[in-house]
Amino acid sequence: MLLHGIFPPVTTPFYPDGKVYFKKLEANVERYSKTPVAGIVVLGSTGEAILLSDQERREVLKTAREAASDNKVLIAGTGIESASETLRLTEYAAELGYDVAMVRTPHYYKKQMQPANMLAFYWFVADRSPLPVIIYNFPQATGYDIPAEVVIELAEHPNLVGIKESSGEVEKVRRMVQATRHVKRAATVTETFAAVTPRMLKAAEGNGNELVTIGGGKPSSPSVSVVSGLKTRQKEVGFQVLVGAAHKLEPSLQAGAVGAILAFADAAPTACYEIYAAWKEGDNDLARLKQERIAKAAQRLVGELGIPGLKYAMDLNGYYGGPARLPLLPITAEVKQEIEAMMGEIRN
Repeated sequence: MLLHGIFPPVTTPFYPDGKVYFKKLEANVERYSKTPVAGIVVLGSTGEAILLSDQERREVLKTAREAASDNKVLIAGTGIESASETLRLTEYAAELGYDVAMVRTPHYYKKQMQPANMLAFYWFVADRSPLPVIIYNFPQATGYDIPAEVVIELAEHPNLVGIKESSGEVEKVRRMVQATRHVKRAATVTETFAAVTPRMLKAAEGNGNELVTIGGGKPSSPSVSVVSGLKTRQKEVGFQVLVGAAHKLEPSLQAGAVGAILAFADAAPTACYEIYAAWKEGDNDLARLKQERIAKAAQRLVGELGIPGLKYAMDLNGYYGGPARLPLLPITAEVKQEIEAMMGEIRN
């Protein structure tokens, strides 16, 4: 599974009374699907997943899945404290047609979250998951930072395909990348090396397209398949490190990250993508310039003001942000003015 590029972890819209506003979720997902992002994450931390009931989580997953474009990779946040409940939600996401499960580190019983516990938890989920799994490390929220050594060991599991590392520690990214270079896997991609998932191929077949393999004999890396004009090939990928700190995106990419799941991309997906695109094209000066453009706003909005501030920034850029759910409180008029000034030149 190719996970290169920028992924916004979509917010969950609410009515003023706190009920989920599903129509606005549909509208946001449809709009993200028209941007150059590689895919969409549903039920991440920015989606206030921890504040939703089990039934709400399932309905949010279903609504977003139905609204998303077929050409975007869909990642479902399925991490819950217990391994069995995590697996249950992961199986539901697979039934809906999601491509990847993102599983945050369990953290409530912190003293017991030793390497053996983490290894057992992720091994259990990955062994049984119908979807490829990425680890989700967010110590600012969980109070637990999974050690690089544990991640490096987990990277050996064939169904653990990557990590979202949100600590903001660039050196940790570099260390994980360097220590997992020996992990080699194949991912299906288009001729232009965009991701192709089983769901995408199934959708193409459902439209009456016929899958034809070009080249006889045993399947090999150079083989090309065509789905009514969609040519696919195999690309070698390793254990894929994505980051979650937008204000450190460019140095993280330089350290070996292949992409990012960025809350700031909820308000400014194109601005985040421009950093990635410049880096991908080898224009490091432009990548740094684009990084400097968003660094202050990303750090202030995501790192300090949190979801209520981010949702207001989304309102400014044409997405529906709206209110957060209690215990998160609305921002003040003064903070709104600050956000307006920060986002003045960051439009999408």
